[in-house]
Amino acid sequence: MIDALFGSKTRVKLLHLFLNHPGQSFYVREITRLIDEQINSVRRELSNMLEVGVITSDSSDNKLFYQVNQRYDFYTALRAIFANEPINASKPTLSGGEAVSEQYLSAIADIAALRIAILSGILVKGSTSVIDVLLVGTLPTAKVKAAMGIIEKLEGREINYSVMSYDDFYYRLSVRDKFITEILNSKHTVALDKDGVLSQP
Repeated sequence: MIDALFGSKTRVKLLHLFLNHPGQSFYVREITRLIDEQINSVRRELSNMLEVGVITSDSSDNKLFYQVNQRYDFYTALRAIFANEPINASKPTLSGGEAVSEQYLSAIADIAALRIAILSGILVKGSTSVIDVLLVGTLPTAKVKAAMGIIEKLEGREINYSVMSYDDFYYRLSVRDKFITEILNSKHTVALDKDGVLSQP
């Protein structure tokens, strides 16, 4: 049934493989062994999936490696179909006026000395930012990693995050630094702004 819906048995097997191993790369002959399909069929489907953007490729040691594109627009929907573990489908989508997931907020709130937290990228519907979370303050690395780990688990994919000191952020904001401007000009959600810096005219 699902083979007919997605066009071919090989494609379905590839989707199962990639979506159950986000962040892991595979080369062609390894893939053919893992999914037990002919190499020509695998190559053809990999080419189709690359063209659509479901997967990405990278060469290393004279081999071409493939992995799922975790920033693909329909990544979460495909994970809900093909990944073995359940995806948290009930969490609200983050965008401008919509409610921010309490789980995200509680994960971020656990980081001591956090002064500003901005959510964007794949966490905010319609955002074009390459950064998903920007954290500002003198922050303990272990706490940041733990918080990002919680969000990654909820999302089912890797999160691009950046941490900077308050002085660095304030200076870059004041000179309209490109990195900060791109985040703020894209759709985003201010999860925390202790000093009200972002609400100043």
